[in-house]
Amino acid sequence: MKSFTYNDMDFTVEKVGNAWDIKNGNALVAAGLFAGVADADAEAKAVALVKTIFPVGVRVIGPDTVHPITVGDIKYFPPAVNHANFVYWNKDSSSQAKKL
Repeated sequence: MKSFTYNDMDFTVEKVGNAWDIKNGNALVAAGLFAGVADADAEAKAVALVKTIFPVGVRVIGPDTVHPITVGDIKYFPPAVNHANFVYWNKDSSSQAKKL
């Protein structure tokens, strides 16, 4: 059984038969994965899967009020993809996106 920590959560990767289970405390995250895969590869795949299932936050893209698009009498505000905010689950406020 191997353990790793991601985003302040502890996970274990345990071999059951020829497959692997991923647990988070008493909760079963995934079962019967990576059949026949070596120990080191199973742990790397488990970390990648956990990072996908449990994201650190979410990117929020608001309207671009500086560059509106006018079509006839209607003014559209497209998304401001260059000024996205990244909202973290474990913080109370948003911040500018970080380069990871």
